[in-house]
Amino acid sequence: MITDGELIAHRKSALNDTRNGAPAIPSNPFFGVGPITDATTDEVDSRLRRYEFDRWIEATYRKFDDKGNDLGPFSTAELSRSMHRGYPADAILLDMMRAIHRYFEFPKTNRIAVGLGGGHSGYTVCVQHLLNANEPDQRVYVDTPRPEGSDAGASGFFRQSWATQLIEMHRFAENGCESRIHFAPREGVIPTAKELADLGISVFVGVGHETTGANSYTQQEIQELLNWLDGDPESRHAVFDATSMLGAMPWPAETVRAVMAKCCLFMPFQKAIGGISGYFVASFTPSALSLIERNQQNPSWAIPRQLKIAPPLDAKQPLSSKRSVDAGPFYDATQDKMLGGVINTYSALAFAETTFGLMQTERRVGSVTEMNKRSAINRELVDEWIAQNPLMGLVVEEKARRGAAVTLLRINDGTISSSDLHARIIARSKQLLGYEGVTHPNGVHETGLDAARYVNAFPGTPGDYRAWIGGIREPADVTALLENLKYAYLRAKIVVIEEELERRGTAVEYDAADTTDAGVRQGTVNVLIADAIGLRFGADGKLDHSELAAYIAEIGGVFHETSVNAGKPADDGKVHFFYQPHLSTADELLAEAGQGQYDALIAAATFIPADARFRFGGVRIGAGTGNMGSASWGGPNGEGGEAPLMNTPGINSRATAQMAAKALLKVMPDLPVAELHDRVVAGDFDTGKNLAEYPTSKLEGKKIAILGYGNIGRELARIAKAFHMDVAIYARPGHRDNILAEGYEYAETPVAAAAGADVLSVHLGLGRQDPATGVYANAGFVGADVLSALNDRAVLLNYDRGELIDVAALDKALESGKVRHAAIDADIFKSADGISGPMKPYLSLLPKHADKVELLPHAAADTDHPTRVAGAKQAVDQLLDAIRNRLVTNLKGDLPEGYTSNGSRAPLGIAQVSAGDLARVAADAALIAELRATTETIASVIGALDSVSDANHRARIVERYRGLLTSNILRQKNLLSDAGLIAPAAKG
Repeated sequence: MITDGELIAHRKSALNDTRNGAPAIPSNPFFGVGPITDATTDEVDSRLRRYEFDRWIEATYRKFDDKGNDLGPFSTAELSRSMHRGYPADAILLDMMRAIHRYFEFPKTNRIAVGLGGGHSGYTVCVQHLLNANEPDQRVYVDTPRPEGSDAGASGFFRQSWATQLIEMHRFAENGCESRIHFAPREGVIPTAKELADLGISVFVGVGHETTGANSYTQQEIQELLNWLDGDPESRHAVFDATSMLGAMPWPAETVRAVMAKCCLFMPFQKAIGGISGYFVASFTPSALSLIERNQQNPSWAIPRQLKIAPPLDAKQPLSSKRSVDAGPFYDATQDKMLGGVINTYSALAFAETTFGLMQTERRVGSVTEMNKRSAINRELVDEWIAQNPLMGLVVEEKARRGAAVTLLRINDGTISSSDLHARIIARSKQLLGYEGVTHPNGVHETGLDAARYVNAFPGTPGDYRAWIGGIREPADVTALLENLKYAYLRAKIVVIEEELERRGTAVEYDAADTTDAGVRQGTVNVLIADAIGLRFGADGKLDHSELAAYIAEIGGVFHETSVNAGKPADDGKVHFFYQPHLSTADELLAEAGQGQYDALIAAATFIPADARFRFGGVRIGAGTGNMGSASWGGPNGEGGEAPLMNTPGINSRATAQMAAKALLKVMPDLPVAELHDRVVAGDFDTGKNLAEYPTSKLEGKKIAILGYGNIGRELARIAKAFHMDVAIYARPGHRDNILAEGYEYAETPVAAAAGADVLSVHLGLGRQDPATGVYANAGFVGADVLSALNDRAVLLNYDRGELIDVAALDKALESGKVRHAAIDADIFKSADGISGPMKPYLSLLPKHADKVELLPHAAADTDHPTRVAGAKQAVDQLLDAIRNRLVTNLKGDLPEGYTSNGSRAPLGIAQVSAGDLARVAADAALIAELRATTETIASVIGALDSVSDANHRARIVERYRGLLTSNILRQKNLLSDAGLIAPAAKG
């Protein structure tokens, strides 16, 4: 028995080997299917494949009237209810058999039969038709040991049952003789051509390699078999179980072609070809078909009706009529037709799935030659991985005999593998590989990896794990499988050892690091809030910051209305926030924070000088970071600093966009509201007579050019679209697809966007600041070239940054009438030195254009109290995550060493859809269930309308489902909008 100390050492080693967590999982966890599978990666991929299949059915199988006119498609709904006779069922069957014959490159001379049942039925069909106990000279060789013999111990139950069937066929036949059957000394071995000839063999049955599926024949063996066949091709026959051979023959291409041409092959659909289960196909050489014909003239056993492939030529004389393969369920490639039908009922829809699946395989992998090559590559990849990972070994030790479709693995874990713990560990590892997971004795549960299902070895065969690795699998998937098998074994080993130690009464020391977050940064932290938070006045006449103060207290922080310089707080391990909204000048900021008195910063509009120090980072309430000049994070660009720079994009996007829209509505439509109001009040207006004096035009049909596709630009585009304006957006090429997806025009240049526009709105941001000159990349972006492209009497909106407009060019555009109104919202500062800030150049326009410009002090984004408070709360959350957990949300610039990006975050419905947004929706069970119900209802009705071509039938569908469709469309739209999903996907 393994001692406690040895178990503890094994556990410690396994913990160390898995300390980095689980490896990446394969793209598809199903490794218990054959080499040809649909290979969909997940539920979405599978559903999309199903819809693609539906469309393929409708395009491929059409209805025709008696004159040959196309009446439209058959739908999958019709096929699922239709019979397996006549059209289109016969066409579907023919198409499937043609696809199988063509893709796997069977020679035209070989016919393929199809029938009910899986591999067992295929085997029975072959041996019952090819063998004949009434032929005393017929000798059979089967490459599996004799059942119940001394060499049968390692044989699988399935193959031993097949060998037994051969014996019983002869044992119970009147002229049978068991001695005519020769068995192999061990599984999957082919004798030499001379040995087969010396034994007088006329039929070789190759099933032994399928005992585990991990075996293969060597190149030399196959060549010996082919040489034997060539010695007397009319009288010698070979039949293989090709379940794990088809598409996975690891031999030269000419050898593969010879096997396909000279041997008979049988295989079940699901494992070997794909598609449905419960059916088989079997290929036969011309000489084998002749043998079947001869055997049917003097049969030695009855063959069940559903397995007959040589039925009576005259169905009305089932006993006396000649039996022939010419009436069987064969596809004859030379005539490109089915000679007979499938005797039993079959699903036309399922057969169509098989054809479609082969088409998908060819599109994804290539020809069967490529499939064979990739199977061989995957086999070599397994060999190489095993050589580097001694914990696992290959059951098939002889390299040349290892299969290229299946791998069979065993664990080599010293005394553990020879103990009774081994089987328990293997069982638990398969729970972890699937979806069940495992639970430690202390109650900690490890969720299932969902990395590999159905990796069990066949009953009665050696090995711990068995998996299909044929060419349908990407090589990366095979490596991922092996890594997950190793990881799951080690994690299961830990659990089983813990259980065993506790059963023995030995205490287990569970690692505290597994249940606590050792990465949390502790200690007292001081944060400066350098701008006003409340944008409304409280009862005391001061700006109300009470909501933020309460929020900070709620999450365990401390809010102060004093400076840290007035006296440091107690070293209590908490985060302290110091509210100092009066700070304005660089001197004031440096006096407050120039010596690193604060660890972090929250700011909005106040400019932060380079020498102000904040070692844990800063957050700007809003998107632009042009005012965040601290060298701690590398200035406004956030480049090269020791601390992270963050922002809160989208917080004030709606407020800004709405204010921009308000500015537009003051002048467009150009109805003189004030004048009309005065005339109405004075009683000086007659609607019937005077209304014609005030012609105007609506916004609908006018073009607005928006420069920039950030949150504000997108929000303004939505508002403009609601007014039925034509929207053109200039942005980086990476945004093109998203802009088009939202229904806007994409412009490659600012001039192209402005061409013919009635309104120009700028939302580009300042861009990167040149550290040497201090100039921003987008300064003066809108110049004479852009303004001259506008329609005459256009409106200019700049509710972004004042620096973006070339003021001299704007002066000329206002003077010429190209621009009739300019609304500018930019920062302006007042000090003893006078007026400064980006608004200052615009003041020079007033003497000439006072009636054409509207100037605001960058107020659009910062006058809404709820928005500012929400932004401040988000800034607090982001800062706490960065301080305590080193997680950076909404990173601006470089990610400092030691930190981890936490992606982006924005208010619901503002920004593009992030992974977190979709995960949040998926976690809302009620929401996702209703979304699914409405979406599937819409898809069902739309799909039916598209697939039904008969006018009367379509009219019935319209009448039945019009209300259902429209109500679900409206409900879906509202659900998606409320969930913030009506937006393009965010990058990354």
